[in-house]
Amino acid sequence: MNSSIYDKKIRPSDYVLKGLIYLAAAFSIALLVAIMGYVFVRGIPQITWQFLTTAPSTIKGTFGIAGNILNTLYIIVITLLIATPLGVGSAIYLNEYAKPGRLVRLIEFTTETLSGIPSIIFGLFGMVFFGQSLRLGYSILTGAFTLTLMILPLITRNTQEALKTVPLSYRSGALGIGATKWYMIRTILLPSAMPGIITGIILAIGRIVGESAALLFTAGSSYLLPRTASGYLTKILESGGTMTIQLYLSMSKAQYDAAFGIAAVLLVIVLIINFLTKVLSRKFDVSKID
Repeated sequence: MNSSIYDKKIRPSDYVLKGLIYLAAAFSIALLVAIMGYVFVRGIPQITWQFLTTAPSTIKGTFGIAGNILNTLYIIVITLLIATPLGVGSAIYLNEYAKPGRLVRLIEFTTETLSGIPSIIFGLFGMVFFGQSLRLGYSILTGAFTLTLMILPLITRNTQEALKTVPLSYRSGALGIGATKWYMIRTILLPSAMPGIITGIILAIGRIVGESAALLFTAGSSYLLPRTASGYLTKILESGGTMTIQLYLSMSKAQYDAAFGIAAVLLVIVLIINFLTKVLSRKFDVSKID
């Protein structure tokens, strides 16, 4: 009796299941296109040079998001400067130095738990600890410290998974020729794991850009631009609302045109972040280098 798979008959249920899979994929794509299309149709007409380069002014009767863009950039840079070394360093310790045991499992469990805590709780903690206890008040620095706690698990776990994908032979070969462990990590493991690390960092940027609840409690909602050069240096100690905060405030005031304009800018930023993720991952993927 011939039992070759080429002689098997395709059952009607196979066609049904295949059709459902294609239907689910088509629905997902259509939903994404519908949301982005609606936001762009409503938002792009609102985006002008004045919209991107000025701050709201009641006297002039203008509306712009330049101050919000600046605040967003401040929070992204400060948060990454703190979270990236901590996250990558923690992952290296857990993956390369720490001995497997209860302590490592406890740290990994804590990291996973932190990544699942609602952002509003981080905002409450940040307001009480950084804002009130450390007397930073509503400021960009308070918001950056709070977001550091939020994205730290994301960077740590992505770096850990990236380090685990590096073949064990790389480690054994480097140590076998007399390289120190830190030299091996610095020159072999980190370059090999760089695509995964960069992906985690860029995904963290995406979360920073899209966060609103935690920042509403910590960074405040100010949208003014500094008037002097020194004001750009002291800006981190002042209240600063990001684009998502301004979007929320615009919706609460029924300023729907302005809200859709901000939403369109945010979507463009998200698309750029995803594009950069693909490009940088391929650029640093040493396995594809000829």
